[in-house]
Amino acid sequence: MQSEDIKALIEASIPDSQVQVGVQGDHINLVVISPAFAGLSIVKKQQLVYAALAGLFADGRVHAVDYMKTFTPEEWQQQQQQ
Repeated sequence: MQSEDIKALIEASIPDSQVQVGVQGDHINLVVISPAFAGLSIVKKQQLVYAALAGLFADGRVHAVDYMKTFTPEEWQQQQQQ
């Protein structure tokens, strides 16, 4: 699975998202930034991302997400200042 394909799936599913993807075989690392995450818990944010990837897990193209960070644009801004 190519990182561009994963990025496109997430961006199509989560409004106004910016996605960084790292692929290592059938494992992926993700950073997803979207205003759609505002007011959501970390678990709810991750559930949105996993929902976007459900088909990839179902057909075995992705086995695991080793690393996932989810941010609103404001949280991302704060993270970058640290």
